[in-house]
Amino acid sequence: MILKKAVVAGSTGLIGSRLVELLVAAPEYSLVVALARKPKAKAARGKLQWRKADFDGLEMVLADVRGSEAVPLDVFCCLGTTIKVAGSQDAFRRVDFEFVVSLGRWARGADARRFVLVSALGADPASRVFYNRVKGDAEQTLGTLGLPSLVVLRPSLLDGDRKEPRSGERFALAITRPIRRWLPKSVRPVLDIDVAASMLLAARADRAPLLIESAQMHEAAARLNA
Repeated sequence: MILKKAVVAGSTGLIGSRLVELLVAAPEYSLVVALARKPKAKAARGKLQWRKADFDGLEMVLADVRGSEAVPLDVFCCLGTTIKVAGSQDAFRRVDFEFVVSLGRWARGADARRFVLVSALGADPASRVFYNRVKGDAEQTLGTLGLPSLVVLRPSLLDGDRKEPRSGERFALAITRPIRRWLPKSVRPVLDIDVAASMLLAARADRAPLLIESAQMHEAAARLNA
């Protein structure tokens, strides 16, 4: 087995925290670097390291983390906020576009083998919806960076227990959870663990697809453990 390194941005969020757990348990990773606004120094254990998420200074923060033929590097981006949490459209775009692209540029320069991004259902740079447009812009820009392998996941409504509840999401889940099984998989709320498992499965694939739609993510955790 060729051991690998992993870098996770958005590591304390709903998907990122799940992904960090999976990567730490995955035998093929010898180092998992979790980027966070407030690094959990005391929580570091074994191959897990917490580092400050400074997207204007990633070269310094991740100076010792590079990919090579001997030790490949996978970069996972789980960054995401809302306009309400961010405070403005400009602040939202800074996180969901500028930080995402900065990570992509660093990954390209660090010879990352694969870049796996959590985007959103409906992401489209031509969308009239600001949220979807920013997500689409990020996807499109990453596609121009020359990354060796880019995988984009577009999950539907995320189903999980957030540390910072979002009222709109909570309301939507209250409506859809009781009828979950009858909803088309393409729009059915997807479990946080299934999104995280889909990211790890994409990293493990010899030839990962460019795009993974929400319908393909359901039961991914079961497939990961099969």
